Amino acid sequence: MRAYLRQCRSYFIYAGLFSLFINLLLLTVPLYSMQVFDRVLTSRSVETLLVLTLLAAGALLTQLALEIVRGRLLLVAGARLERLLGPAVLEGTLRQALTSTGADAAGLSDVAQLRSFLSGGTLTALFDAPWAPLYLAVIALVNPGLGGIAGGGALLLAVLAYLNERLTRAPLRDIHQHARAAGNVADSAAQNAEVVQALGMLPALRRRWERASADVLSAWLRAGRASATVGAFSRCVRMLIQIAIMGASALLVIDQTTTSGVMLASALLLARALAPVETAIGGWKALVEARAAYGRLDALLAARPVAPVTALPAPQGALWVDRLCYVARGVERPLLQRVSFALEPGKALGVIGPSGCGKSTLARLIAGIWRPSGGQIRLDGAELGQWSRERLGRYVGYLPQDVQLFAGTVAENIARLSEADAEEVIAAARLAHAHDMILRLPQGYDTRLGPGGAGLSGGQRQRIGLARAVYGQPRLLVLDEPDASLDAEGEEALRATLGALRTAGATVVVVSHRTTLLPEMDALLLLKDGQPQLFGPREEVLKRLRGGNAIAPQAVRGYKP
Repeated sequence: MRAYLRQCRSYFIYAGLFSLFINLLLLTVPLYSMQVFDRVLTSRSVETLLVLTLLAAGALLTQLALEIVRGRLLLVAGARLERLLGPAVLEGTLRQALTSTGADAAGLSDVAQLRSFLSGGTLTALFDAPWAPLYLAVIALVNPGLGGIAGGGALLLAVLAYLNERLTRAPLRDIHQHARAAGNVADSAAQNAEVVQALGMLPALRRRWERASADVLSAWLRAGRASATVGAFSRCVRMLIQIAIMGASALLVIDQTTTSGVMLASALLLARALAPVETAIGGWKALVEARAAYGRLDALLAARPVAPVTALPAPQGALWVDRLCYVARGVERPLLQRVSFALEPGKALGVIGPSGCGKSTLARLIAGIWRPSGGQIRLDGAELGQWSRERLGRYVGYLPQDVQLFAGTVAENIARLSEADAEEVIAAARLAHAHDMILRLPQGYDTRLGPGGAGLSGGQRQRIGLARAVYGQPRLLVLDEPDASLDAEGEEALRATLGALRTAGATVVVVSHRTTLLPEMDALLLLKDGQPQLFGPREEVLKRLRGGNAIAPQAVRGYKP
């Protein structure tokens, strides 16, 4: 975060410089009042009043211009910080979403929180607060006794500000955590609205949300009570200090040791000196939340991997997996262990086994979605981590079990949201045998889809997802249950697609529970409890399974070559 803030340093330097001149010009009203009371009223000089008024008006107009410029500087700083942070935070959020422990998707909202803080009144008060001693010094120059009263009052307000921070820090942190938990319940309910409606789960979900919301309200009440109490004390203390200054000044006027103009000017200077502190106390919640957002973003960005510098040549598709292991964070039992195999370009591997044996985990590791806990995955001799994700993505096609499409046109989804080349999009659709199906949609390739591919059936989403996977003719394809939602026609089309990919020299890894795709495989890998049981040419593995092997999964029973 410090590196990103340094890129906005010039805005903050100029804002601080303008704050100096703004606070110097804020002496205008106290000085003007003192001169009017002590000079104009005693001399009854209209000319003096006119000159003083013109000078004061000019100073205040200059102050207005400087405040406008300072406000715009901070707005631009907030916008620039968001433009700088946004892409890196989005990348970090997506990286977190790929972990098995779930994601903290609050990164972009934290960026918005910082932007709002930079353009809010609390930061302006913090820029003005360092100049409060200037006003206290002027009061002390007028009268040391009045300066002592003002300094003691400012110190008392500073103590109240510190107390406010200590009392609200923990509740505000709890609000953020519990609010995310409540939001996750609501998001989960919205994503599974059909299941909730069909199974009558709304009352149970409502109770779960109410429990999470009750924690938010409890923390919010604790923070609100502390903040309101300290805020009320600070306002009371400020008014008591003003009364003390006015009373002391009145005594000095009665003793004829000072003038009424000095009395008024001291009160105005004191109000100006204490205003930033009181504003900061009132906006302390925004300051604490911004600081918490800064800490979360700092941790998120610190975990960002350094991108490789060397651009590797386009791979041919040779895949080598050696002693691959994967252990999810917070889970003791490995999901995969000691998986090894090799595939030449143009070969297809079928990964089979019972549910929960690690097939999808292996698919995600080969596609580069997750990082292995041990072992290696190499593409044309280079470990996957040596590739930048942008470059590797051009040569890898991936079809997940649950196909999710983006809001946009069919063509945009097939083109992976890049600038769609019509010829390449249609070529990918033809390779996936989805061209005719797409043409039957209301606007064909220009049909707009809702979030997640709303408006399409499961089979249609799967075929468009396959077209997206083969877009650009990648050299390595990883297909996880590609036939799960397909009818007989779709299965035949998928088999034809796999044959065309192998002919084109692409390396294909297919995870499947069904037997229809086995004839298209050159080799089979049988997994059980995350460990490889059998690996070899298709016919050899099937022969061993038919021979009564006790670990034969249901997926290959009944297969006829």
